[in-house]
Amino acid sequence: MTSQQPVLALDVGGTKLAAGVVTRDGTVQSFCRTETAVAEGPAAVVKRLLDLGEQAAAEAGLPLDRPPVSNGRPFAAIGVGCGGPLDPETGIILGPPGLPGWDSVPLGQLVAERFGLPTYVENDATAAALGEYRWGGWDVQNLVYLTVSTGFGGGIVADGKLFRGAARQGGELGHVVIDWQGRRCGCGARGCAEAYVSGTSIARRATEAAAAADSTLSGLVVTAKDVADHARAGDPVARAVWDETTAMLGRMVAVLINVSEPDLVVLGGGVTRSGAQLLEPVREAALRQAMPPAARACDVVLSRHGDAVGVLGAAAIAYERREES
Repeated sequence: MTSQQPVLALDVGGTKLAAGVVTRDGTVQSFCRTETAVAEGPAAVVKRLLDLGEQAAAEAGLPLDRPPVSNGRPFAAIGVGCGGPLDPETGIILGPPGLPGWDSVPLGQLVAERFGLPTYVENDATAAALGEYRWGGWDVQNLVYLTVSTGFGGGIVADGKLFRGAARQGGELGHVVIDWQGRRCGCGARGCAEAYVSGTSIARRATEAAAAADSTLSGLVVTAKDVADHARAGDPVARAVWDETTAMLGRMVAVLINVSEPDLVVLGGGVTRSGAQLLEPVREAALRQAMPPAARACDVVLSRHGDAVGVLGAAAIAYERREES
């Protein structure tokens, strides 16, 4: 890998796809996004993702059909972040709850064949944890990243190293059970954090509640943003759902603080666009419920990277694994 070459980064989410060109210092030279449209099936989504990658490359002045560097490659590698479970060694996607029909999809192979470049696939939230550690500007050695988006997941950096675990699936934080008799999660278990704090769950719970009560949400095709907006405007149903969400997320963060004692917990993903409305109650609940020594050593913050956090994570994985190979 030459120091001058950027990487192409692709991010696959349950609601949106994103692509960007990222340099070694974390500068995002281009950024494109579009809807995932999972109902169209894996083949259509993968094609849309690959086309988006070509668009991002062209917008950065590095068109893939006109290599501008002497070795014939405009990029050092390609990084791909995708919801898990997945096999990061083979790049095969193994049926994520947020991507129905994605059973044994060889995403890494498909990307590599299209672009002819070394391709590295990682769980999107795990990748984002590394991106936050590498380029978040936090100056810490121990960090937990949580993505609060269509789904809910996370990753852990401990003593400056990304935690992966024996099966390289470690940091599957969305399926930590916080209510063992609770709501059914998309993974099949009951009471997972994802069943309460993901954007999908927030919308579903609000829709259920609004059907049984007088609410300004009644009759809407509800999104998590609607719940936040209507809660802020004083709707009692929306406020109850939002308060339950922040309480559950705060409890989840407290558990993670106790287990891993990070310097920092970083929240990212689409639901965090609500800003202080999400952050303040979550931070208060987490630091109040965590064990005092761990709580005193930690803070809870929002990612500074907005919608680009997934692309930066995929890029961080590409740099790390290319350097290791």
